[in-house]
Amino acid sequence: MQGMSERQYAAHAGLSRGAIQKAKTAGRLVLYPDGSIDATASNRRRAETTDLSKIRTPSQPKLKPVSEEAVTAVGDTLREQGLAAPVAGSGMTYLQAKTANEVLKAQERRLKLQILKGELIDRARTEMLVFRLAREERDAWVTWPARAAALMAAELSGELGQGIVVEAALMQKVLEAHVRSQLGSLAEIRPRLE
Repeated sequence: MQGMSERQYAAHAGLSRGAIQKAKTAGRLVLYPDGSIDATASNRRRAETTDLSKIRTPSQPKLKPVSEEAVTAVGDTLREQGLAAPVAGSGMTYLQAKTANEVLKAQERRLKLQILKGELIDRARTEMLVFRLAREERDAWVTWPARAAALMAAELSGELGQGIVVEAALMQKVLEAHVRSQLGSLAEIRPRLE
């Protein structure tokens, strides 16, 4: 075989084998006596005889536009991992999107594993438990002056000497005022679970 086969010339010219067969039938290819294709001469003849208005350019596949929020989220994910992120408005490469996707999947797997191991707990349940613990602590302090006032009054009366009596009711009233003041200042503290 002196020249190229139809398949070889199709690969060489970047055309389909069917297009090469049509060009051969139309006489736009130069053939050797054995039927093989003379590539150099055929390229010249095709260039001379091809009507440029009839050349079909392969159309680009229509891609769905990606929202700016998605691109921003991918960029944030890449930056969190110390990887190169696309500049805003410049678009993103397939490799960057694929990398961000793999990073997110790895993070998701790590979180699921931490939950299974008991290293992570449910935020809503934690907040509920902290609130309940604080409420129980507050209730214990609110009832404390009533229990401790009589004992403190008796101790103070004994230490201050005879004739001086500290009334339990007065002691309870003073203690309650101080405890409520302290609880009021503690109520301003808000636990942050972030």
